Amino acid sequence: MSDRDRRREQAAVGPVGPGRLVSGIAWMVLLLGLWLWGREATDVREGISRPATGDMAAAGRPPDIRLPPAHPPLRDAPPERLDVPGLGVSAPVTERGLDAKGAIEPPSFAQADTVGWYAAGVTPGAAGTALMVGHVDTETRPAVFYKLSTLEPGETLRVVRAGAEAAEFTVDDVQVLDRDDFDARQAYGPRAPGRAELRLITCGGTFDRATGRYTANVVVSAYLTGTGS
Repeated sequence: MSDRDRRREQAAVGPVGPGRLVSGIAWMVLLLGLWLWGREATDVREGISRPATGDMAAAGRPPDIRLPPAHPPLRDAPPERLDVPGLGVSAPVTERGLDAKGAIEPPSFAQADTVGWYAAGVTPGAAGTALMVGHVDTETRPAVFYKLSTLEPGETLRVVRAGAEAAEFTVDDVQVLDRDDFDARQAYGPRAPGRAELRLITCGGTFDRATGRYTANVVVSAYLTGTGS
């Protein structure tokens, strides 16, 4: 068994229970950062530089991974399903907006196997950075993004889009970002101008029982590399 398969097996059988509930507080911290990014990073204002792409894109990437070239952005089309073959995930996608406090609403825990797409932002495959969020677990079981942190650069993602070709992405970075030093603009801002990019986000780190939240965020970055039927 490879190290990668061993990590995924361990993730699949890890403890799940009330102590691992993704609390509303944890989601508010994460999604407020997404809201701030959505207001500022998609339309970069004068005097604000984009995040450096070289070091960010290479972070955590094995030196022998050769990534494919970027595909030109596609026309807008809303997502219907997210496929992550390496994790065995094929999940429906639902549109999410902002709640009364200005944060993106994730899917309900009753829809723990559903991915939320920030519908006021970029559509997956179009130029810019599309944002998708999902729960890591519930009080009783793993959720759609439970093994998200085990993805590695070079793996593929596929977004089925309504009335259009599917958008195929290649992972170029997986980060676990500590909440105390979280920089939403650095995490979710575009890596390369003009590319079609995708971020998958969930909670990560460890569950802090004292605060009732996770200590980090998992952010998977990917970019468009092809299309499909």
